[in-house]
Amino acid sequence: MLKLACLYVRAVDGFNRGLGKVIMWGVFVMAAILLWSSISKTFFNPSLWTLEVAQFAMVAYYVLGGPYSIQMGSNVRMDLFYAEWSVQKKAWFDAFTVLLLIFYLCVLLYGALNSTAYSLGYFGKDSIGFWWDLFITFVTGGPDAAAEKLGYIERSPTAWRPYLWPVKFIMIFGFFLMLLQTVSELLKDIARIKGVSL
Repeated sequence: MLKLACLYVRAVDGFNRGLGKVIMWGVFVMAAILLWSSISKTFFNPSLWTLEVAQFAMVAYYVLGGPYSIQMGSNVRMDLFYAEWSVQKKAWFDAFTVLLLIFYLCVLLYGALNSTAYSLGYFGKDSIGFWWDLFITFVTGGPDAAAEKLGYIERSPTAWRPYLWPVKFIMIFGFFLMLLQTVSELLKDIARIKGVSL
C-alpha cells in the first residue's frame, strides 16, 4: 500500500510540477495580450478579441497553476496558531482541511462538467450521462458520430463571439488536476501522522 501511495504521489506531483513551471510563463502571455490591447486602442482600431483572450488566459493561468500552488503550499494560511504546532499536529489539521478541499473541488468539477455540457448543446439534467454517451459514441463511431450528439454550441454574447467550450474544458482539466494533487497532499499528511515520509 505504501509503495502504491509513493508511486501516486510521485506521478501526480511530477506532472503538476512540470505543468506549473510551464504555466508560470502565462503571466507574460497575459501581459503581451494586454499590451497589444493598449497599443491597438491608442494607435489603431481597438481589437475585438483582446479582452476575452486575456480573460481566457487568466482562467488557464489560475486553474492550471492551482495544482502546483497546492503542492508548494503557497496558498494563503492564517499562521496564528499553526506555526507553533508540531509536525504531527499540523499533519492532522492539514488532513482535515484537505478533506474539505476535496469536497469543494468535487463540487467545482461537477459544476464544470455541467457547464461544459451546456456549452456543447446539452440542456438536460443528467450531464454525466451526456458525457458517458459522448464518450461511447466517440469510441464506437468516431469523431463524426460524436459531433452528431452535440447541439447548439454556446458562444460568448460579445462582438467577437468566441466559442466557450475550450475554456470550460481547461476548467475541467484544471479542477481534475487540483483534485488529484489534493489527494496526493492527503496521502502525505497521513504518512506524516504515521511518521513515514513519502
